[in-house]
Amino acid sequence: MLIGEVARRSGVSARMLRHYDALGLVRPTGRTVGGYREYSAEDVRRIFHVESLRSLGLSLHQVAQALGDPAFTPDALVGDLIRWTRERLDRERELLERLHAIDASAPADWQDVLRVVALMQGLDSPHAARRQQAVLARQDDVPVPAELLAKAVLAEPDPVVSGALRWALARAGDAGVTALAAALHDDDPAVRLRAVRALTDLAEVPQAAAALEDALADPDPAVRRPAALTLGRRGTTAAVPVLVGMVVDGVNDVDAADVLGALSEDPACADRVLAALTGELAAPGADSATRIRLTQALVELPGPGGREVLDRLSRDGDPAVARVAAAFAKLLEERP
Repeated sequence: MLIGEVARRSGVSARMLRHYDALGLVRPTGRTVGGYREYSAEDVRRIFHVESLRSLGLSLHQVAQALGDPAFTPDALVGDLIRWTRERLDRERELLERLHAIDASAPADWQDVLRVVALMQGLDSPHAARRQQAVLARQDDVPVPAELLAKAVLAEPDPVVSGALRWALARAGDAGVTALAAALHDDDPAVRLRAVRALTDLAEVPQAAAALEDALADPDPAVRRPAALTLGRRGTTAAVPVLVGMVVDGVNDVDAADVLGALSEDPACADRVLAALTGELAAPGADSATRIRLTQALVELPGPGGREVLDRLSRDGDPAVARVAAAFAKLLEERP
């Protein structure tokens, strides 16, 4: 077959076939009387082999090696191709995210585009001070894609920069809530904690509050606790078990006790809080320090329920608990 027919049947342009010939990759085995290239069936088969390997991402040099060296093994090269392809996909995915972020900012002109790009470059800096400056130096009249800020806050390890990002994200409204809520399902507890902390600044948004309620069931107590404090302050009774657990564990127990006291202002919740605290007081294996913290939490509860429990605890078999309970019971009696 002449080169034109081969090009038509194979889909490889005549120009590329001549290039293959020049490289020695696919050389036609024959020539016509007029000197034109003439391809045999075996030549055409080799063309298809070349195209098949090129479709896997091999360079022409690698294709020549694969087809010309019987000792050339594919395993290492295929492994390299997988790695290179993953790296390329990561770069393209990052580019796509950047383009979406620019599109979300609804740029009016190229200056707006350049400002968003400058923010992206600043957030990608290895220096925390540069990242913080990129957040704080933005102009109020230039919209910043909330999704971009959400992604940055989820990856930010520096607490100062994270605070600046959360501030900027809160000012951007509720557009970043979806990304933060999705991050609550991340395998990394550090990412989930960052998401919760950002969501606490957006707790007025119904979707953010709902996401924080989901975080109450997180397997990591460090993620559950800030969600419980925020929700409890907003009157969400679903936070009670986690808040009581904070008192038991001695982590932010004073804050947790304050929130439990505020929740107990609602009679519908007061009995639940009192029952949870007294249940932990009677739990088998509760040590003296834990029971003292629970006793202190009872002081924050309004109404007679907490006082009655304190009176009973003033006669507790643990002398340390009894002394603390008696002191608090007396203090409550002296209150107006």
